[in-house]
Amino acid sequence: MSKQTSAAGDTGEHGDIAELPFEKALAELEEIVRQLEQGNVALADSIRIYERGEKLKAHCDALLKQAEARIEKINLGAGNAPAGTSAFDPDA
Repeated sequence: MSKQTSAAGDTGEHGDIAELPFEKALAELEEIVRQLEQGNVALADSIRIYERGEKLKAHCDALLKQAEARIEKINLGAGNAPAGTSAFDPDA
């Protein structure tokens, strides 16, 4: 059984998903996608790693939203000098 297919579900060599930094969660998610695309995983293992992949994706999405909320846009004033900051608006 690979490290992504731990019978423990959200725990194992990678630890609890909620504790994973974005980069590690994304790398594990990419590995799960690779395994599933290859089609060489038993059905029960495929279901288990797919479910873990869903949790990893949700975790990555939440981390990205948190990061986006912390980003501030630098406002420029006269002469293009920094004149303060405002919340980042990705639609602006």
